[in-house]
Amino acid sequence: MSTQQTSPSLADSIPLPVLVALRGVGQVFFQENALTGALFVLGIALSSPLMAVGAVIGSVLGTAMAWLLKFDQGEVLAGIYGFNAALVGIATFFFFQPSVTSVALLVGGCVVATAITRLVRRNVPFPTYTMPFVITTWGIFFLGGALGLAPAGTSYGPLVPEVSLGTYGDAIAHGVSQVMFQASIWTAILFIAGIAVSDRRHAAWVVLGSLVGMLLAGYHVDAAARSLDPERLVERAVYENIQLGLFGYNATLVAVALFLWRRSVIPALLGMLLSVPLTELLPRFGLPALTAPFVIAAWLVILLGWLEARLFRDPMPPDV
Repeated sequence: MSTQQTSPSLADSIPLPVLVALRGVGQVFFQENALTGALFVLGIALSSPLMAVGAVIGSVLGTAMAWLLKFDQGEVLAGIYGFNAALVGIATFFFFQPSVTSVALLVGGCVVATAITRLVRRNVPFPTYTMPFVITTWGIFFLGGALGLAPAGTSYGPLVPEVSLGTYGDAIAHGVSQVMFQASIWTAILFIAGIAVSDRRHAAWVVLGSLVGMLLAGYHVDAAARSLDPERLVERAVYENIQLGLFGYNATLVAVALFLWRRSVIPALLGMLLSVPLTELLPRFGLPALTAPFVIAAWLVILLGWLEARLFRDPMPPDV
């Protein structure tokens, strides 16, 4: 009896370390998918080749460190130890120009973020999401400033001309791309495509999250209102911050995170609503918002779920 031979897939021809590193980038949006990660890297590169390099370096460093220190193999292969480090790599070149010192901060930050990821996953009984990235990048931000590092400039521009979808379209798209520090329509398209390749429902939640963030941030805002840019900590018109997607990106992340936590519209929607005021609050303390509003909003909703489970353990009485 003859047997039918199947041709190897494209993934079979790609070295495992490359696949794992790409999964690490994909895990920024909770997607354990190397193709997703590849589309993310391409999306970043179209807007900022330098930050795309930072993303790849970060994911490779985080994954390599986890592999060498024999962290849980399943988590390593899923890219769990790549995404916080990848975000650190992007953020370092978002804030500072490349130099010996900034690269050293990038490498050290990736190591620290990976170590924190390992520590919290072993000792914290709830999802920690991008908290290791946030803590590490706050340290890099203040240390780089203290060392007098040159702020990132615009010498490394996008690879393709930017387009516009109008004020509202730009705000929604940028709310997706700003998760990885990009204000680019092309980046947003590739990000959404990458998420949809893995899970179309997650792609829908991401777009909805950015929409809700834009609408909530724009409520009662007039043309004269001004606020701090949540990342650069410079003052500009609120509507400009909204159009740049700076009040939407945390809502995109919390929407997917809470949908994964509980298959319900209510927790995800509550998380989105909480993320926007948190995004406005943190810069007032001199802290770049990064993804801290997403993490805090998700934690608050999970805490409410925990309290609900303990306060209402008894089932509802039947209707009489």
